[in-house]
Amino acid sequence: MPTDPFVTAVPADSPRQAQNLAPGVSLPPARPSVGDRPGEVAGPWPRGAGFGSPGPNIGFALTLVARARSRITLAPNEHEPDAHALVAAVAMKRASLFGRAPVAADVSCALLVLGYEGPTSGDFVEWRILAGVDAAHDYRPGQDLCAQISPEDIRLDPRDLAPRAESIHQHLRASPAATDS
Repeated sequence: MPTDPFVTAVPADSPRQAQNLAPGVSLPPARPSVGDRPGEVAGPWPRGAGFGSPGPNIGFALTLVARARSRITLAPNEHEPDAHALVAAVAMKRASLFGRAPVAADVSCALLVLGYEGPTSGDFVEWRILAGVDAAHDYRPGQDLCAQISPEDIRLDPRDLAPRAESIHQHLRASPAATDS
């Protein structure tokens, strides 16, 4: 059987990384890592207003929302950048609950929860427009909205979430954040 000339027949013949150190110089033994940098959090992640839902590469939700642009049904007075910001915020929350980066299912769930896809009442659309004012320029509307969405609801598969969308809309309209707008 022919063998590729770049594949070694004997593992001992494999190339090894040679240390590029001067003669007589050696590297010190590795030290354990210590979380002493300013951005590192010791202990459990802090919770409360303004902390959000941290997760790996959650900004990818913005790319996914841009790809799903054709699925977003806007009301006449609704601004597309504000809608995109709200959908991305909900998708980011869902992804962080699973401890992973956002995927297309997160955006699908966000579209259902926010009524951009599927049947939606006129009252909820009016509430959504007011709740999302300047969401593209200020992260607070997205955070306030995400705080009102139950983790149990947002964790559902999009197929299981669709039948519950109207009850979620009613809950969001009745939430304290809705009356502050």
